[in-house]
Amino acid sequence: MRAVLSTTFRSLQVRNYRLFATGQLVKLVGVWMMFTAQDWLVLDLSGNSPGALGIVTALQFLPVLLLTLWSGKLADRFDKRKLLVMANTAFAVTAILFAILVASGIVVLWHVFLFALLLGVANAFETPVRQAFVSELVELPLLPNALALSAATFNTARIGGPALAGVALALFQTGPVFLIATVLSIAPIFSYLSMRPLDLHRSMARPSAGDTRIVDGLKYVWKRHDLLLPIVLMAAIGMIGFNFPVTLAALAKINFHAGPSSFGLLTTALAAGALGGALAGSGRRSRPGVYVVLGAALAFGAFEVAVGFAPNFIVAMILLVPTGFFSIYLAQAANHRVQMGVHSAYRGRVMSLYVLVFLGTTPIGASLAGWWGEHFGVPSSIWTAGVFSLVAAATALVWQLRTSGDRLSLRGGSRPGLTLVRTAEDEPVVEPVPPAPVEPARTIAA
Repeated sequence: MRAVLSTTFRSLQVRNYRLFATGQLVKLVGVWMMFTAQDWLVLDLSGNSPGALGIVTALQFLPVLLLTLWSGKLADRFDKRKLLVMANTAFAVTAILFAILVASGIVVLWHVFLFALLLGVANAFETPVRQAFVSELVELPLLPNALALSAATFNTARIGGPALAGVALALFQTGPVFLIATVLSIAPIFSYLSMRPLDLHRSMARPSAGDTRIVDGLKYVWKRHDLLLPIVLMAAIGMIGFNFPVTLAALAKINFHAGPSSFGLLTTALAAGALGGALAGSGRRSRPGVYVVLGAALAFGAFEVAVGFAPNFIVAMILLVPTGFFSIYLAQAANHRVQMGVHSAYRGRVMSLYVLVFLGTTPIGASLAGWWGEHFGVPSSIWTAGVFSLVAAATALVWQLRTSGDRLSLRGGSRPGLTLVRTAEDEPVVEPVPPAPVEPARTIAA
């Protein structure tokens, strides 16, 4: 057990990463409390409208669609730690103002829409920078573990946040929940300021604006099939399949006639499975293969279809556990495949593209999920999204088989099944050397 724990949590031995993970855990518990309370507030203010949930979710992620690529350019050019301090400060100030408005009791629906948009702007700057910053906290051999623990931190918060919010909503009104969440959201600011800049693994040369052009990052991905496939796949599944913030609240309140604590249980079940998926990938030491990503995508789509046809609350809660497992196992495997296959000079721009297609497409998907749930029922919006995810995964599998020359063989006998026949082993990717900085090298200020 000691050996397993030391392997699973080995990145926490690095002081800077330990500070990073702690700050993120505290903040994300508060963020998920806020989002859970916000969804319940929207349903109360809108008269149980799934469409209103779709709008508020779309507004949260619209800035990601518009600003993320520019944020990736900033991440490749400037000090990521300082950028993260500024982004988290902006998020905390906005959250404080929102909490005061809710606690005062004068909040109306358009207020929620406005602050969802403002919080989305802060997240649009923070997310791609944070994704790229993980590679500066640990050495390359520890990167898969660090990324897996970051996903585990996120999903631990997804378990604790909604559960705490459900209890708090049952005991208090939404105002105190928002106030508690706001206090927790300040934590990363202190974590980043407490780090030792000299311990960061980063280049001491600051590139010029010409060396961090967005179009160069897009061209880099376009020429790399191994990066393009997981990014395109996550664009499709992230847009349509990952809309549980819209569907679960409506499913709990409208279809199962449940209260806020029961809604928290659904979200917690999804997050518990997701935490298991994150920890399952924590022992990964090398770049995951493409078929790991595709297999997880197929499994996620199948379980999402099953959730859509769940006959009651208990069955839905049980099915959400494996759905959550494969959702984060898929997202994590795709993230690892992209992060560990990209040159460090392009990492900020490539990860911003990944965040753009994975999260930035949420306004489209959330609006569609809300509209579909309004007209055809919430369960229908869930199983339809699962079918779409299955089709996307199958299409990506066919694409990979045709481009690689691999094939699937049907095995008969006493143990029938499908066998993957590889035509050649994966070869290590040779990274192109980025252009040398135009400006002379200079030390980045702490």
